[in-house]
Amino acid sequence: MKTLRELAENVRDGRPLEIELGDFLDAFYLAPDPARVQERPALLASAHPQGTMIDAFLAAAAEHLCRRFEFSIPDWVYERGRCLDRPFFALPSPAFRTTLLLESPMEFRSRNLFVTANALNRASEHASERRPAGREKAQA
Repeated sequence: MKTLRELAENVRDGRPLEIELGDFLDAFYLAPDPARVQERPALLASAHPQGTMIDAFLAAAAEHLCRRFEFSIPDWVYERGRCLDRPFFALPSPAFRTTLLLESPMEFRSRNLFVTANALNRASEHASERRPAGREKAQA
């Protein structure tokens, strides 16, 4: 089972965050399970050039997915080191900052991360039989 803890270990070992995050989200959406986000990922702040941002991002992603699927939120997401001191904008162009400020989900904004509203979207999320809260499968 792909977990956020494993994702952090793989990124620490040099795998690209984008690939690991995509793999994690695909696995999560195909078989949503709170165990995938409950185990605390190691902090990467001292082990990766973007470690501080990744630490905050993983906490935001875990909290967002737990709220969306009505899972209990693990305590580790609120720990010290899971929030940025300065704002991080996923799109570096100043022209997009207003969009990111408005769109960014609460779990990300609260950690000074500004991402698009669909930052965690994947095609695989539509393949799951387990639907997020408020999104029941349409009856044919």
